[in-house]
Amino acid sequence: MSNSVGGKNPVIADEDYELVCLCQKGDVDAFGPLVEKYQKKMVNIAFRIIGDYEVASEVVQDAFVSAYKAIRKFRGEARFSTWLYRIVINASRNRMKQLRTRIQREGISIEGSRDTEDGRGIDPPDPGPSVLEQVEKREVEAKVQACISALDDEYREVLVLRDIQGFSYDEISDILKIPDGTVKSRLFRAREALKDGLKKVLGDL
Repeated sequence: MSNSVGGKNPVIADEDYELVCLCQKGDVDAFGPLVEKYQKKMVNIAFRIIGDYEVASEVVQDAFVSAYKAIRKFRGEARFSTWLYRIVINASRNRMKQLRTRIQREGISIEGSRDTEDGRGIDPPDPGPSVLEQVEKREVEAKVQACISALDDEYREVLVLRDIQGFSYDEISDILKIPDGTVKSRLFRAREALKDGLKKVLGDL
């Protein structure tokens, strides 16, 4: 027996199916567990794409609102998580366009906002290393993130999804709605571009 969401098309069954069905029936409380489950990963994706934790958090909040408003349109042709990640990717793209427009118009530099004061959005340092080692690690992480942020959008997205978040090629293809071969070619170019960028700021790798 095949499942269906919205009473129409067969869906790709996953662990979110029952909660999604409840949300589609107007159960607001059922959306809470979905937010809790996916929020951290969505913020990490948005942060790596945008390069600013506070902005990434705002983008994810907006993405969840958009997802809940549109959840009745979800028909299960892909996994719910794939659909959700697609929304946050698109929201991140739109915010990046807005930021670029503002920078061009006002001449604002956002390089100082690539990392946050409390280190949120990146893995916290281990308690073992000295303060100096932690500072050096933070500086390296900030430079790496700046290089990631400097990539073209299409390259940055596949790099973040594959090399940082660990999605499979098939999952990335579903999320970005591009062929598997395109994912691989973009990833190759993204890695080469990132390597070149890191050589300029960190030396030979």
